[in-house]
Amino acid sequence: MWGGRTVALLRASGWWPTGVLGRRLLNCNAASLAGSSSPRCWNCGGLGGPPRGDRFFCPQCRALQPPDPTRDYFSLMDCNRSFRVDTVKLQHRYQQLQRLVHPDFFSQRSQNEKDFSEKHSTLVNEAYKTLLAPLSRGLYLLKLHGVEIPEGTDYEMDSQFLTEIMEINEKLAEAQGETAMKEIESIVRGDIPDPGIEARSPTLQADTSPFEPPAKQKELADDVSRAFERDNFEKAKELLTKMRYFSNVEEKIKLKKIPL
Repeated sequence: MWGGRTVALLRASGWWPTGVLGRRLLNCNAASLAGSSSPRCWNCGGLGGPPRGDRFFCPQCRALQPPDPTRDYFSLMDCNRSFRVDTVKLQHRYQQLQRLVHPDFFSQRSQNEKDFSEKHSTLVNEAYKTLLAPLSRGLYLLKLHGVEIPEGTDYEMDSQFLTEIMEINEKLAEAQGETAMKEIESIVRGDIPDPGIEARSPTLQADTSPFEPPAKQKELADDVSRAFERDNFEKAKELLTKMRYFSNVEEKIKLKKIPL
């Protein structure tokens, strides 16, 4: 339809879309490069790359492939990258993956596959454990957003909260007998309010119902979830630091209950 001279004139005048052909060639070249750079199966050399989705095995020879180092725990466990996780679905996914990659199923396979199954199984265990608990899940989600909370940091916590934690630790250090330990556990879980905290915080006292007392960790987890939904990572960081304080106290309680 267009003669060569006409096309040249249109290009010179700026009306001819000069980038169309160039983009088409670039896209073809990019696709070709992407295909050629895809990792190949270590066993048969076929294209397949690292396991994405549920493709842990080479589609040609069915050899187990090494774990994908770029894959995060949420993707591996088939979860949305969110603080809210369906723990029942998470458990089912864990069981499904272990049936695929557990080392017990590779005892008669090559050494490479034995090694890969060990790595896969360890990775699945770590992902499951991390995403199952709200605290570790929140810290991991923060890390994916480039935010970390170093161990031992107070993160400029408000003095009232730090005073509360100090008082709980003091009670724990002085606690003697099962009754005293149960009382401290109830305070940490939020089953009963700390009388000293009530005296300092009229708002908390007013919000406390004798039938439905607030559970500290659950309240904090709900607040963390809302912070992530709003992309307020600094607030999530503050709340997760509080959760970590309570988690540390719970660990101390467990240790103290172990008979010497």
